[in-house]
This record gives sequence, C-alpha cells and structure tokens, in this order.
Amino acid sequence: MITARDDRRRTFETVPAGVEAATWWGRAWVAALEERAQDAARLRRGQAYAGEGHVDAVTVTPGRIVAYVRGSRARPYRTELTLPVFADAEWSALLEALAADPSALAALLEREVPQSLAETVLPGAGELAARCSCPDTVLPPCKHAAALCYRAARLLDADPFVLLLLRGRGERELLDELARRNAAHAAREQPDAAPDFPGVPARAALARTGLPLLPAPLAAPAVAGPPPAYPADPAAPDPLALEQLATDAAVRALALLATAEDPVGGLSLWQDAVRLASAHPTSGLTGTARTLYRDLARATGRSTTDLARAAAAWRQGGLPALNALDEPWDPPAGPVDRARPALLAAGQGPFRPERNRLTARSRQLRLGREGLWYAYESRPDADDWWPTGSPSPDPVTALLR
Repeated sequence: MITARDDRRRTFETVPAGVEAATWWGRAWVAALEERAQDAARLRRGQAYAGEGHVDAVTVTPGRIVAYVRGSRARPYRTELTLPVFADAEWSALLEALAADPSALAALLEREVPQSLAETVLPGAGELAARCSCPDTVLPPCKHAAALCYRAARLLDADPFVLLLLRGRGERELLDELARRNAAHAAREQPDAAPDFPGVPARAALARTGLPLLPAPLAAPAVAGPPPAYPADPAAPDPLALEQLATDAAVRALALLATAEDPVGGLSLWQDAVRLASAHPTSGLTGTARTLYRDLARATGRSTTDLARAAAAWRQGGLPALNALDEPWDPPAGPVDRARPALLAAGQGPFRPERNRLTARSRQLRLGREGLWYAYESRPDADDWWPTGSPSPDPVTALLR
C-alpha cells in the first residue's frame, strides 16, 4: 500500500531526452528561473551541461528538487531548486476547482496542466529559487542550477504531477481526493436522477432471497440475411469480396446459434479455400469470382484448375467428397469386390480396380472412407478426372446419376 509519505517522494534515475521544454508549462517553468538570471552566459552553459548529461538522478519532494550536477571538478555539486508549497486552504480551493471543472480534470488525467490552473500552480514572480554547493554565488543562478532547471522542465513535460508534488501533494493522494470530490459534485448536481439503464437500488438487490429467471432466448432467424453494402474505396479491400466474407461469417454464426457447432471448424487452409470457392460455379465465372479463384489459389499454393476441380468435388459432397478427390487409400476387402460384378451386371462394362478406384475408359468411381461412391469423368485416354453427379452407397446409382 502506498502511503502519503511514500507518495511525496519521487526519484528519477533517467530524465526524458532533450533540454528544450516541449510544453507551455515546461517553458513557463524555465522562464521563471531565466527571469531572475543576471548572466545569460551561465544559462547557456547550464543548458549545455543539461544536454551533455551532467545532471544525475533527480529527486522531487514537496517544495524541493535536488540533484547532483557534475561540473569541472571531480566531485559533483549538490544543487536544488525550491518552490513554496501550498497551505491546506490553498489545496482545498485548488481541488474544489478541479472537481467542479470536468475539462480541467480531464486535462490533468491526460498529463496536461489545465489552462485554468496555470496562474495557480506555475511558479510566480520570485517563487522559484536555486541553491548550489559550488563556489559560484555572485550572480545566481549558477550554471549547475540552470542545468537542473532545464532537466526538470523535461520531467514536467512528461508528468505535470511532478509540479503538483513540488506544491506539496503526491499523485495518489491527489487522485483519491479528486475522486471523492468529483463524486460529491455529481451527487449534488443530480440528487434524484434515475440511471439511464435498467436496474434496482442496491439495498433492494441485496435484500432479495432469490434471482429472477432469465428471459427466454430469442428465436434463431430462418436465414442469415443479406450483408450490409460496402462502399468502394481504392485503399480498402474489394467491396464484393468483403460482402462474400460477411455473408459467409453470418451463415457460420447462424449455424453456431442453431446447432452449437461450427460447420467449418477444423478445416485446413486448403479445405476452407475450396469451401469458399465452391459457392461460385466454375462455368461463366464473373470478374469477381475469377478474382476470388485467383486469390484463393495463390494463397494455398495451388493452380486455379486445381481449385476449380476441388470446388466441384465439394459441391458434389462436401468435405468427404474432397477427401475422395485428394486421398487415394486402400479399402478393406468387400466393397470393391462387390461393386465390379454389380457394374458388369448393370451393363456398365468391366472396371479396372486400383486401390479405392474403379476405372473404365472415360468413367471412374472412387470409394470414400465413409462408404459412399463418387463418380468422375475424363476425356478418353486422358488422365484428367472431374467429379460429376452425386454420391451414393450403390456404385451403379452413383455412376448413372
């Protein structure tokens, strides 16, 4: 747990790079010291010291910034900048102003000094003072104090809570107090306002002995419905491709809602590409469909012909049909032995067996692992087989469909 004492001491081993303040409050901090400077050359030398890394770790406590600054001698000098801390009454007024001004509070939470508090928290005339253990005390500030001032400005750029710590309060205690005051302001502004969401008072909720039943879920729609229209944009993906992907996602979501199962879960990249391509027929492809086939083939490392053949198999019977296309296998004795005489008896001629395939010139049957036969056709004397018809457990029926 961070106590108020812990919150009021911060040490920065490293400071953001650069010596020029990047924010208006950082520049105001530097200006407060430069206005008191009587020797511009010392300021320039101090700025050079800051840029060359002569300022070691910086420690900030209420009213004081302390660091050791390395000069021309071997032993560094203890250098400090002081700023008056606020009294409790001043802090109360400042916090009340912040809690009452949402824009100022938002700016502080975004690590910015609110403009409305600029005159209050930034150093006023003569408030920022410097001390150093170096022997140069004739025309303050010395170059070591100037170096520390420039480095401190970079801390304030990054975190204005450092400035508020100098005024006497740490970040955690400030945020806690602001949260309390902000809640009090909100309660005063809307004492009887009802929330704009359904609910019950906390006391009534805690007094319940049981919870009400959940409402019945809405019925799943019959169809997924059309996707939204996507405007064409040269820097965006093709709107028709987006429409297809949106439609596919909606159909999958509807299947999940109705069955609690993803119809395409577990598909490989190739299998899913074939599934997407199968939604478009291979004859008379539109320009969009041709683009889809080209992109899917390129993404899977296949040719568009391979993809078209596989899409035809998917339309023939889904994933089992695609497996029958892609995976020759050795079936057990029986199905192929019974299929050959059945085909011969049906007047379909002799078929030559090879693993799970039966071939007769330009016709072929392939047995899937689930027991269905899939028909294929090719040009005579060509090994270019394409799926045709629909599958059946009966080889004759599959061949003649």
